[in-house]
Amino acid sequence: MKTILLKFGGPMQSWGTSSHFETRNTDYYPSKSAVIGVIAASFGYSRDEDEKIKKLNELDFAVRVDQVGLLKKDYHIASKYKNDGSFERNYVTNRYYLEDAVFVVAISSKDEDWIEEIYAAIKNPYFQPFMGRRSCPVQPDFIIDVVEMGAIEAFQNLEWQASDWYKKRNQNYVADIYADKDLLPESGYTMRNDRVISFSQKERKFGPRFEARTAKTMRAEKENQSEPEQFDCYGALEG
Repeated sequence: MKTILLKFGGPMQSWGTSSHFETRNTDYYPSKSAVIGVIAASFGYSRDEDEKIKKLNELDFAVRVDQVGLLKKDYHIASKYKNDGSFERNYVTNRYYLEDAVFVVAISSKDEDWIEEIYAAIKNPYFQPFMGRRSCPVQPDFIIDVVEMGAIEAFQNLEWQASDWYKKRNQNYVADIYADKDLLPESGYTMRNDRVISFSQKERKFGPRFEARTAKTMRAEKENQSEPEQFDCYGALEG
């Protein structure tokens, strides 16, 4: 069993699973379908390669919320045109983002060779990976590591990835962990509509996935609290 650990952190990100028409919502943490999209883009798959993309659903998936983001709303003004090319109207689209959020995503499988192939693709992606939208590229510290353990165990061993300022404000932070229900068999589960059926622009389709929840208490490492040695400048002059 091997697990790839990825960090999704940056000024803005957006993870919509229920957006329609002129309102583009975001969930409060990454969806499995979005992360599958990142992997598919790294391999260079086209949107119509359904069988290759659907196979990625077989990967174990988990996400840890290391820093809760603030919900932000933006808007775009777009123009609509008639079939003959003449102008019809302007309209406003509302778009929601998460600001200053940090998530750790774990992708794992018993097929270790497959994990190594995915890891190599993510390190050298064919297409630029994004955090939900093209305006939100991943950051330089996106790739954390690949480890020889399962997703949940990897989360238990991985240090807190939040920003220093966030750690100072939240000394005993409880990080929510969401995972495929088979990874947390003793936890209750809910349904999330993020199993990829097709990314085709003609007809994007998603199916249900069962997701369980647990949590882990994160504590910031204590810094050295000892006072620095004082330098006696006048004493040095006397010497």
